[in-house]
Amino acid sequence: MRTKRRLLRWMNWWPPLLGMGIKVRRIADDFSAIDVEMVQRFWNTNYVGVHFGGSLFTMTDPFYMLMLIETLGREYIVWDKAGAIRYRRPAKGTVRAEFRLTAEQIDEVRRATENGEKVEPVFMVEIKDQSGEVVAIVERTLYVKKK
Repeated sequence: MRTKRRLLRWMNWWPPLLGMGIKVRRIADDFSAIDVEMVQRFWNTNYVGVHFGGSLFTMTDPFYMLMLIETLGREYIVWDKAGAIRYRRPAKGTVRAEFRLTAEQIDEVRRATENGEKVEPVFMVEIKDQSGEVVAIVERTLYVKKK
């Protein structure tokens, strides 16, 4: 629990997230869930008055990687490999992203890597506005291999 609290504090002061106004609101004790939000400010607003797309993408950057590192343990190599974002509608106000890892997803990664093979799981996260409307869908591809 102490590590989780320290990570939460560190992430909220990490310059790339802090600079975009991104806050980590919750990390589950078992690292199966992380909730992130970003309030719209002048520094993360683009020319037409909506959230800057780079800020929305940054909201999703390290979280699935961190969740898998903490869940799988130190005997695994975990890296972010690729990411893609699809904008669905203009994002205004406070936006949120909820990252979730199921036991089935974790077991699938473990099974796929048990013989020393690499696996590149793909995770999706929706970014939603205050009314719950999806403003963007982000796909994150990770690289995982047992050491």
